[in-house]
Amino acid sequence: MAGDARDDSMRTVVIALLVNLVVAVIKAVAGVLTASAGLLAEAAHSVGDCTTEVFLMTALRRSRRPADPRHPFGHGKERYFWSLLAAMAIFGLGAGFSVYQGVSTIVRGEADTAAPYVGYIVILLAAASESVSLTQAYGRARRESRAASTTLTAYLREPEDPTVKSVILEDAAALIGLALAGAGLLARQLTGDELWDGVAALAIAALLIVVAFELARTNGVLLIGRQANPRLVGQIAGCLAEQPEVASVVDVRTMMMGTGRVLVCARVDFADAVSSSGAEHACVRFHALLADRFAAVGEVFIEPVPRDDAALRAEAARTRAR
Repeated sequence: MAGDARDDSMRTVVIALLVNLVVAVIKAVAGVLTASAGLLAEAAHSVGDCTTEVFLMTALRRSRRPADPRHPFGHGKERYFWSLLAAMAIFGLGAGFSVYQGVSTIVRGEADTAAPYVGYIVILLAAASESVSLTQAYGRARRESRAASTTLTAYLREPEDPTVKSVILEDAAALIGLALAGAGLLARQLTGDELWDGVAALAIAALLIVVAFELARTNGVLLIGRQANPRLVGQIAGCLAEQPEVASVVDVRTMMMGTGRVLVCARVDFADAVSSSGAEHACVRFHALLADRFAAVGEVFIEPVPRDDAALRAEAARTRAR
């Protein structure tokens, strides 16, 4: 199932890359023919998206590498690092050029054009193409949110796979950007004032900045070390509490080590009748039990907690409360 999820993510990114390559070319041609700052900004937007997809493909490929002595927990977090670089590509390439194009148009103006309708045709074609990629990514996000037993909105807010969120935000921003470019082109045609085209380019830049920072925030949290889905954490705690060797589960801490891979650290109070040898064997059994019951669980560490250690229990309670 994990392999299917990875293949699905790669398919989503490849489709987005192919769409953006085609769209970037036709936007650039239309931008030159219509002398539209908005369309040229959108062409830069698509180039930034293409760069983003290359980073995301790198993230998916490198994160699959197995564990080694220098990386005993695997390379899963590389997906977050390369996805963070993808967010920076949107900011640097897309937003940067859009700001330049908008300011340049407002300050110096732009050449007149006799072919504004070329721009409208290209905007419609690009919107249709972007919709194909968005539909693929949206379907992937719906399946992942159902698998995580959460709403689509909640899943996109804190996803386990940032590549899907990246593609959805890119494509949604592309559709909004096309609408802004079309509005700027129409306003310029109706008023004869190229100011509106420059304003459209600046609005596209603002949109891309928002998208870039949202993606950077998502990947930054995952890189720092975000806990697993709270529902999964509760299920792990419940599973451990059911075991006959366990008197109580003091604390369960988790960390996402990559998409679909969770590190579990649990503090448990063993029953008085359990010997030290029995506790050792129980820890080995707990690892196998959790890995078998929960597909996302990779590494499991069990720490015995003395019953009279009030300070440690108080710290665990404060952590849970936060």
